[in-house]
Amino acid sequence: MDINWQNILDSIVNWVTSTGVKIVIAVLLLIISFRLVTVITRRIEKRLINKKKLDKTITSTLFYALRIVLKIVILACLIGYLGIDTSGLAALIASLGVGIGLAVNGALSNLAGGVLILITRPFKIDDYIAAGGYEGTVEDIRIVFTKLRTVDNKVVYVPNGSLSSATIVNYSEKDLRRVDLFFPIGKTEDYKKAEKVILDVAQSHEKVLQDPVATVRIEKHTANDVQLILKAWVKSGDYWDVYYDMQENIKKGLDENGISMPVNQLDVHVKN
Repeated sequence: MDINWQNILDSIVNWVTSTGVKIVIAVLLLIISFRLVTVITRRIEKRLINKKKLDKTITSTLFYALRIVLKIVILACLIGYLGIDTSGLAALIASLGVGIGLAVNGALSNLAGGVLILITRPFKIDDYIAAGGYEGTVEDIRIVFTKLRTVDNKVVYVPNGSLSSATIVNYSEKDLRRVDLFFPIGKTEDYKKAEKVILDVAQSHEKVLQDPVATVRIEKHTANDVQLILKAWVKSGDYWDVYYDMQENIKKGLDENGISMPVNQLDVHVKN
């Protein structure tokens, strides 16, 4: 059987000059259009956030979803440009969608959780929260997960399904927080003097608010000591600075005034 190489060559040339060129053009258009969609939407998103026209959390999530939708539309248009029957493809995608939906039931619960979080707004981007055994600053809220950055700079991706049904503590929602600190003193010490020393140290700190006023009272008595509690109000962003400063400054103030903190001790009596 003789092979007609000329016909084969003509077929290859025809394919390259028609379908091949279309494929190259489609790939180039795909890369360029995807890049343009990403760049343009992110610039618009940043501009809206910087001008504070829209909430950062909702804006970020909506533009993320918009990018996905636009890329799907572009991909469908390029498939049609290549001459592929999109009606059959749509039916195939629908069938795959049903199968995938059954297989990713957990992902759907995360999707529903993400929508619920965006609607109820228990927290927003840049809030410091604790939930599901983790705590950190909210860096991003996606459709199926929320991204947290812990204080030691770890990144935790918390599924929105579990997050939406968990107990959430939002430390940033209110402008003010109260610092509660306990200081034990010996039972024989002058507790009124200790209260004054602690209160003076607290009120002299520049980040402790004068209104509401800080207070120091006896919290409880134990077998070995008397426990005093300091309640000082601060701005939420100053909480940890004041927390650690009070620990150090009050210890120093009590020592300078001869007020000792009790140590655990055991008395042993030997009986002959």
